Amino acid sequence: MGAEPENEQGAQDEETLAEAFWAVSRRLRHRSHESVSPLGITPGQARAIGVLQRHGSLRISSLSEHLRIAPRSGTEVVDALQERGLVERSPDPDDRRATLVSLSPSGEEIAQAVRRARAAEADQFFDRLGEADRRELSRIIGILRRP
Repeated sequence: MGAEPENEQGAQDEETLAEAFWAVSRRLRHRSHESVSPLGITPGQARAIGVLQRHGSLRISSLSEHLRIAPRSGTEVVDALQERGLVERSPDPDDRRATLVSLSPSGEEIAQAVRRARAAEADQFFDRLGEADRRELSRIIGILRRP
């Protein structure tokens, strides 16, 4: 009988911790979105640019999987980026029916600008933490990211 209140309290503590984690995550995401706004791209476009920068040329279906969106939505993101001259489409050498998407030179510039803006925003966001706290938070997040 004594274990039940302890388990209940543990569940309440976990819920509180989860809520705090989500609140911090939302704040960081919101600030990150604000940091790309001056570049004239949406947060979704910034994510697509980041994926292409990290992975190189991809089929729209693969890009969509990385972004966790429907292929049709991936096509819309690519269309918008292509209209801005930030991506280029080319035939897939392994499958003539497929198309690869890659960053254009302008897209590479925007990708670098996104990385700089987000890094500056993150530095400002985490600035209130001392170096030891940052290392500890990084260590903890590393544990939580593991499957």
